[in-house]
Amino acid sequence: MPKTFHEIPRERPVTPLLDRAATPGELRRLGEAELVTLANELRQFLLYSVGQSGGHFGAGLGVIELTIALHYVFDTPWDRLVWDVGHQAYPHKILTGRRERMTSLRQKDGLAAFPRRSESEYDTFGVGHSSTSISAALGMALAARLKGEKRKSVAVIGDGAMTAGMAFEALNHASDTKADMLVVLNDNDMSISNNVGGLSNYLAKILSSRTYASMREGSKKVLSRLPGAWEIARKTEEHAKGMLVPGTLFEELGWNYIGPIDGHDLPTLLATLRNMRDLEGPQFLHVVTKKGKGFAPAELDPIGYHAITKLEPPSDNPAPKKPSGPKYSNVFGRWLCDMAEQDARLVGITPAMKEGSDLVSFAERYPTRYFDVAIAEQHAVTLAAGLACEGMKPVVAIYSTFLQRAYDQLIHDVAVQDLDVLFAIDRAGLVGEDGPTHAGSFDISYLRCIPGMLVMTPSDENELRQMLTTGYLHKGPAAVRYPRGSGPNAPIDSSLQPLPIGKGVLRRQGQRVALLVFGVQLAAALQAAEALDASVVDMRFVKPLDEALLLEMAASHSLLVSIEENTIMGGAGSAVGECLAAHGLAVPLLQLGLPDYYVEHARPEEMLAECGLDAAGIQQAIERRLADSRTA
Repeated sequence: MPKTFHEIPRERPVTPLLDRAATPGELRRLGEAELVTLANELRQFLLYSVGQSGGHFGAGLGVIELTIALHYVFDTPWDRLVWDVGHQAYPHKILTGRRERMTSLRQKDGLAAFPRRSESEYDTFGVGHSSTSISAALGMALAARLKGEKRKSVAVIGDGAMTAGMAFEALNHASDTKADMLVVLNDNDMSISNNVGGLSNYLAKILSSRTYASMREGSKKVLSRLPGAWEIARKTEEHAKGMLVPGTLFEELGWNYIGPIDGHDLPTLLATLRNMRDLEGPQFLHVVTKKGKGFAPAELDPIGYHAITKLEPPSDNPAPKKPSGPKYSNVFGRWLCDMAEQDARLVGITPAMKEGSDLVSFAERYPTRYFDVAIAEQHAVTLAAGLACEGMKPVVAIYSTFLQRAYDQLIHDVAVQDLDVLFAIDRAGLVGEDGPTHAGSFDISYLRCIPGMLVMTPSDENELRQMLTTGYLHKGPAAVRYPRGSGPNAPIDSSLQPLPIGKGVLRRQGQRVALLVFGVQLAAALQAAEALDASVVDMRFVKPLDEALLLEMAASHSLLVSIEENTIMGGAGSAVGECLAAHGLAVPLLQLGLPDYYVEHARPEEMLAECGLDAAGIQQAIERRLADSRTA
């Protein structure tokens, strides 16, 4: 989607107040009257720094005032501040001693894109997936109670993350524990309520005040002596609040709900947070913000400006862009529409990844067959199982790292019942600047151990389309895993023809060494094979494995090399080793894949080079093994 970048400052802005607030301790020495100016400076610096580094954009602009207010009112890091997801944490990073490193964000050896405990004492909990903040903050609050420490725990969660069952599990448990904690709901899409204005702000101040709290507790003591009186009064209060504010649900869960208030009104934020800081038990503050606040294009297009790429300096002679094919997600999106046109049973399901997984056209063309379940991966998988039970053909479009959250449902609700569900697993392998929390490093390992599961790894765009058809027509659960970004621009057959299941393809005939490639490393393997005069096999299927072709390679080569963009442990290479062992073959096997550590954020090509999965790395690893075998 085209972006309007002319309003993003390319020169570092002048920020005299921000210069005096490099840490929360320094921030708290500023006067309240200076904070509005500080917010403007922080917003300008955020625009500048993200323009230099690229990264998440709109969410951070929307929480400038909230971030300032939280660090101003609470004694961080003694008081624990837990951010959900992390898209909204850039202002937090700037105010917690990392401003000068912000231009290194998402780059190799630079700042992480998300809060990270090893990066700063102010990052109390590492995040990447959503809906974890309330559970983590509750754990911290309970730990403080057990240790006799007087500290507050604050969770900041977005309205999208509140759709996950995990968030409500934590809300329910916290009310039972009576933990002293605060949840701040950042409602940036008015998805819960648009009841914001002077009256709402005024009521929030009243309801969060010490006077109101004292009156409430005093009334409770008096009325508790009368049978049923306090319960009637409590219900009356709850429903009176419910007529004015949308907090009845949270009140029913045992939380003292305050809001909604304007999340860009600093005086109201400060007053309300101060009041709520001194209240005991579970407190819930609902603030309404505007995603992209202060940058008009992002306010008008919050989805398009969720993140931006790094701004390149203007050039009189820009280098011509290399032609590239469609992204793998685009190939999936087109296939989904084509197959839906042929089969009315097809339904598409995604856990809030419509744009990322490219279901936009499908949602427009087949709205009654499209289901965005919000951030609820477990529900997405079991919903698909229920649809399959009734003869529908569900396709679940989900990121590899997010499918991990629904692993139990994948096994118990889909695989055990041998249901016809196709998993289109996007973002498989390394994903670049988002780092290890978003990498699809484990899906081959966790899929291939499931009985009856069909697991496929395309090497290019055309194979992806063919494998999606293969999995869709297969009777039983099937998965196709494919990477982020574009492929080698292979010609795409527009037909919907399946592949023969469990059959690989010999792509190059060589000598001595056979490279068994599972996925998109095929191009790099072919390049390495040219230098080594090695054979190259596009294995295509992890499960079932093409045992006949594998045994043929084992009989005619002195070294087998498995290549995959998945952790080596339990991956496709392990499947090759198991097959060789089952047939009593002692052919040397070199397994290349992701190492046994979390690969840090960097550009994708840098990450692949670090793991030895580029052409040079593959060639070097094979040459070392051959040299070792000669000296053994």
